[in-house]
Amino acid sequence: MEFKDGYKYEDLSIGMSHETYHTITEHDLDLFAEVSGDRNPLHMNEEYAKGTIFGQRIAHGALTASYISGILGNNLPGPGSIFTGLSMRFRRPVYIGSSVTVRAEVTEMRSRGNRVTLKVTCVVDGKAAISGEALVTVPNRAA
Repeated sequence: MEFKDGYKYEDLSIGMSHETYHTITEHDLDLFAEVSGDRNPLHMNEEYAKGTIFGQRIAHGALTASYISGILGNNLPGPGSIFTGLSMRFRRPVYIGSSVTVRAEVTEMRSRGNRVTLKVTCVVDGKAAISGEALVTVPNRAA
């Protein structure tokens, strides 16, 4: 397996960003339920979900949020970075078949400890489904 080098702290700057795109499938929900153990019928049972305020099954919030981890670990800052915190708000449901745009943008850098703050969002149909802030520690070139 080949690994891409992540950004070093010195290579980052305020405003740098990365986006990924995902379409939520029923298979995604099945896999996430298997890994997480979260088999809430709101996610797994169409008949049950029809009787809720959503009227249909919705994706696990943590499944959608996990795409943020993908950006941080693979792209920005990428391999070598350490994800140390996430504060987020779930704003609206994500349905099976939804196309999710996931974005992370560097908003703050603190040289002491090579700490970086990123604004993170998961957007569906132009509206934020998740918004928040991620904290990451990034290696410097000397490391």
